[in-house]
Amino acid sequence: MKAKPNSNGGTASSLPKLTVTLFLLVTLLSVEHTLASQCITQDSLRFDCYPEQGSTRQKCEDRGCCWREPSASVAANLSATTAVPYCFYPLDYPTYSVKALVETNFGYRADLVRSTKTYYPKDVMHLRMDVLLETDNWLHFKIYDPNNSRYEVPIETPMFTNKSTSPLYTTEFGKVPFSFQVRRQANQMLLFDTSVSNLIFTDQFIQISTRLPSSYLYGLGESYESLLLDLEWKTKTMWTRDQHPGPDTNLYGAHPFYMVMESDGNSHGVFLLNSNAMDIVLQPTPALTYRTIGGILDFYVFLGPTPTEVVQQYLDVIGKPFLPPYWSLGFHLCRYGYKTANRTLEVVERMRAANIPQDVQWNDIDSMDGFRDFTVDPDTFSSLPSVIDNLHMHGQHYVVMLDPAISSTQPKGTYPPFDEGVAKDVFVKNATGDILIGKVWPGESAYPDFTNNVTHQWWTNQISKFHQLVKYDGLWNDMNEPSDFVFGSVDGCPFNNTYEMPPYMPAVRGGALQESTICASAQQAWSLHYDVHNLYGYSETMATHMAIEQALNKRAFVLSRSTFSGSGKYTAHWTGDIGSTWQDLYYTLPAILNFNMFGIPMVGADICGFEANTNEQLCQRWQQLGAFYPFARNHNSLHSKDQDPTVFSKAMQDSTRKALLIRYSLLPYLYTLLHRAHQGGYTVARPLFFEFTKDLTTYSIDNQFLWGESLLISPVIVENATSVYAYFPNDRWYDYYTGSQVETGWKTLHAPMDTINLHLRGGFILPTQEPDMTTTASRKKKFGLIVSLSADNKANGELFWDDGDTIDTFDKGLFEAIMFSAANNSVTSSVKRDGYPDAGSMLLGNARILGVQGIPTKVTANGNPVQFEYDIMNKVLNVTGMSLPMRKNFNITWS
Repeated sequence: MKAKPNSNGGTASSLPKLTVTLFLLVTLLSVEHTLASQCITQDSLRFDCYPEQGSTRQKCEDRGCCWREPSASVAANLSATTAVPYCFYPLDYPTYSVKALVETNFGYRADLVRSTKTYYPKDVMHLRMDVLLETDNWLHFKIYDPNNSRYEVPIETPMFTNKSTSPLYTTEFGKVPFSFQVRRQANQMLLFDTSVSNLIFTDQFIQISTRLPSSYLYGLGESYESLLLDLEWKTKTMWTRDQHPGPDTNLYGAHPFYMVMESDGNSHGVFLLNSNAMDIVLQPTPALTYRTIGGILDFYVFLGPTPTEVVQQYLDVIGKPFLPPYWSLGFHLCRYGYKTANRTLEVVERMRAANIPQDVQWNDIDSMDGFRDFTVDPDTFSSLPSVIDNLHMHGQHYVVMLDPAISSTQPKGTYPPFDEGVAKDVFVKNATGDILIGKVWPGESAYPDFTNNVTHQWWTNQISKFHQLVKYDGLWNDMNEPSDFVFGSVDGCPFNNTYEMPPYMPAVRGGALQESTICASAQQAWSLHYDVHNLYGYSETMATHMAIEQALNKRAFVLSRSTFSGSGKYTAHWTGDIGSTWQDLYYTLPAILNFNMFGIPMVGADICGFEANTNEQLCQRWQQLGAFYPFARNHNSLHSKDQDPTVFSKAMQDSTRKALLIRYSLLPYLYTLLHRAHQGGYTVARPLFFEFTKDLTTYSIDNQFLWGESLLISPVIVENATSVYAYFPNDRWYDYYTGSQVETGWKTLHAPMDTINLHLRGGFILPTQEPDMTTTASRKKKFGLIVSLSADNKANGELFWDDGDTIDTFDKGLFEAIMFSAANNSVTSSVKRDGYPDAGSMLLGNARILGVQGIPTKVTANGNPVQFEYDIMNKVLNVTGMSLPMRKNFNITWS
């Protein structure tokens, strides 16, 4: 039978259906409203839920995340490299909660659990977090799988038996959902805060985010960018690669360490001890997100509170830098393409004839026989031994290239490095256990596994035998990312495993882990190459450093292209194959400053550029700046024109000589700074904000820098410029050349083509030495002092001195340590250690005192009258004609 119509024209039987429909509609609207309320509206607070390529609304919502395109006004202002995420986490996205939290002898232990799986395979549903209160100044915490062993970086770090009793920090846990916060105890500044987004921990995708207390963020290298990092949705990828430096790409080194300047002038640092491939995403919250594809989360938070103390604390964990041999502080010259040993010597002789200082001559791979390690080309470089003898006779030194890959194609018995390596089983294996063969300069090649101690013994043996043929003084480790000219290996890689094709691919150049390197599934002693790729250069330089010390019984000098946290213990670094452009010139400045923060103070760049042809103006300005790189080397590529200073005009040669003679006169100061870095973890080249922590203007300056606390370098880095717009923080400053006082603030400085602007900070004393054409000759000359008086007419300084070659002179006590001070119209010295065997030859010949207000009528040294001149206009007192034994305390007084 039919149903009766109701008063609304419907039927009685349709009423329940309408009620259900309305109920469902209301319910759906309510759910959408609830979801919308959990979706953040502010762009800067979004945390990416779909970092892979190809996100869509459907894919995003399948992950339970929010989808919202940026507003039209925001989108219009986005740059091509900006990536505000369309897909982002809702506030209530499922994550871990704290199941148990207990106090331990070392701090705290928390068990973290989750009930909902993520969108990546193999979730670790139960995690453990150990919070270790290791020192008053730093906190160490680890998040790991307590039920399954996972790879951890096998770098030695400090061990502690007790927890800190007076930490400068406090910690807080959020239980549901899990979060972890670190605060500075003195002012409750929030330094590390994971509550901004959720923790994900799967077998091959680990993600954690932290809010930053300010936007003044530094570090996270190796990169080609300004010192102050851009937080506008930038991704920094760490997977070491043979890659010409350029923006927004992974480069030669991996340094997952950052520093933040806080709003009150304090600073802190954070180090993630993880060597797997990773992305670190910076966003304007300000915040950053780590995404790594292996290992564990192993964090250190350094409380500083000064930038210098942050770096010192960081280096207490990863290791302090090596002390280089003194000769390596001189000027170095190299190029790929000398082509013969005789032509190499011709360039050295041109430098001598031009009276331009040079300490070290280098050769690239063109000196090798068929580009094979431990060989010399018998035709074009047969005279190399005599060339090296010539260098040594003139007090100069020699460094040669040593790439890691060993040629594998020679007939058996004809190339001992490979034959002996096979016999000792030292090479990296592929997934099936055979020697992995890649292709580099010598053709098909095998890769030594430097994480194997047996490889160290084999490497040392090869280096020792090579020294019998080539009397090198240092070695150059290039191509050690490691580089491979084929994709993974000559046999390819097994793409049926998740090591070659992980669930998440970081933003590596080329979109594949095997791009320009060996297979991720390759086997090494420490772990799969997937885990230790970023440590290849680190492990090679460790082996090379120890091998040189054994072969030469002298202090080692190693230069490496690829680096990791802690590499500074073993090696110097240069910034790789940069271009010959003004932009490249500028970007060397933040690079040098970053690597000092990374614990590698002996760092430089290829002066005048490596790729393409330089020009005279660029090279002239670069030689001036390069004279103040801690490591100063001119080097260029095979198809470029010669660019040593002697191929340019007389004016260019004069300018280079002038800059290098200043460098050589300041080498006692530079060496003392490197000693302080080696013993105390100090930086050598440092940004201005390291010294002027309360001056906000200094936070973004990277076109000026300091040597130590006191020497300010303001180079020309713009084409055709004859002036520099430079900043002088609030202190007393003197012009290096005239000694005149400079007012503080922003100043336009005259910068003629023959001059780099240098200034001295009041309150410091710099030890100097009369310069010569080599450090060998300079070390025989008299010392001097530059005394820059502060506003209250005081100054202090120091000198560390040893023979420059012997290993561990500090531990053996074979050094001079002298402190200098100025006050009350006098400069005095105090010998703190008299252990240098040849200290009797150390004589002070002169002192230059800046800021002397009254006109002196009498100057004495140890009570005896001495020669002096006084510049009334600039208020500079020059004391000359002295021969004061420096191993004894002295006093210079004026009245």
